[in-house]
Amino acid sequence: MKVILSQDVENVGRAGQNVKVADGYARNYLIPRKMAVGVDSSSAKQIEHERGIIQRREERRRAELTKVAQSLEAVTLEFKMHGAAEDKIFGSVTSAQIAERLHEAGHEVDRKAIHLEEPIKELGIFLVPIRLATGIEAQIKVWVSSLEEPQAPVTETADAVAVEPQAPEETT
Repeated sequence: MKVILSQDVENVGRAGQNVKVADGYARNYLIPRKMAVGVDSSSAKQIEHERGIIQRREERRRAELTKVAQSLEAVTLEFKMHGAAEDKIFGSVTSAQIAERLHEAGHEVDRKAIHLEEPIKELGIFLVPIRLATGIEAQIKVWVSSLEEPQAPVTETADAVAVEPQAPEETT
């Protein structure tokens, strides 16, 4: 079945493209989710009109995503983790944790848009790419530092006396 995509669909095509997909995929997935519209030879004028609307909508969306990418470039996230030897940390920093921190900072980013090759498992500053759309990418700084636990001061006295437990007194 031939359809015109209303938005970018991964591994299928970009918004506004006329593509051929399986009938079931179009009827059951793309068209109900308004990701595509069907192509009829009798409605060629309507299709061109739809394509123009889709392209204008996509241009506005890309302009908004570019602004979001610029605001994300200034973001630095700090994670305090328990450290181990040789700048390693216990546990790791994952894309889900980064997405949660971004949400707390007021940026709505899907965790699937955060592209970590593997979870961060050491101390340092890392540049993490966020792919908002095809060709629109931002890099945020993730700073992983050691969590310093406050330690109670230890004082030793030379006058420490061992106290032996006393037996309870008997009363008669």
